[in-house]
Amino acid sequence: MNVFELDAESRSDMGKGASRRLRRDGKVPAIVYGGEEDPQAITLVHSEIIKRLDHEAFYAHILTVNVAGKSTKAVLRDMQRHPAKQVIMHMDFQRVDENKPIHVHVPLHFIGADIAPGCKAGGMVSHDLVEVNLAVLPAHLPEFIEVDISALDIGDALHLSDLKVPESGSLVELSRGEGHDLPIVSIHAPRGGEDETAAEEEGGEEASTDEAG
Repeated sequence: MNVFELDAESRSDMGKGASRRLRRDGKVPAIVYGGEEDPQAITLVHSEIIKRLDHEAFYAHILTVNVAGKSTKAVLRDMQRHPAKQVIMHMDFQRVDENKPIHVHVPLHFIGADIAPGCKAGGMVSHDLVEVNLAVLPAHLPEFIEVDISALDIGDALHLSDLKVPESGSLVELSRGEGHDLPIVSIHAPRGGEDETAAEEEGGEEASTDEAG
């Protein structure tokens, strides 16, 4: 199975009733839009989609959608799930132009926690972001962005500006200007450790007061 290739069928029946019938038959209603072509309504096999959703890279990868012998490059733009069942209700795919940047939410992979000084000292890792909105040419779209926290000590943090983005890539949030360099990850002292430190300091102050009196 090629995780990034989808075989689909064109559909003409539209509306909620038609979509319900498709889902009863094990199909997923979907649409492919964007570019200079008209939007195209398609159906996908539900069981095949479920298999692909187990792969994190599926969500941030250029996909090939095959319909009636024609292949289209696209990215998954939206997906509606049933609130209580493992059922995909609808999917949206956006066509991509190799010469134009696309905006994709790319997951962050954190490495180095096992050797980070802050973690060795008992600190706790706090993840503020787990994905970023990246503007990038399709050819340079990464499956994930690696974040190395091996040098962080307690009280240290990494921000968006610390990320290494691929060639032609830029972070959408940073393009919004000053004040948008958001924190990604930090290491902080465990809450119990903070309380103990405060108690020790308070006890020391009381002892000094008693001695002075």
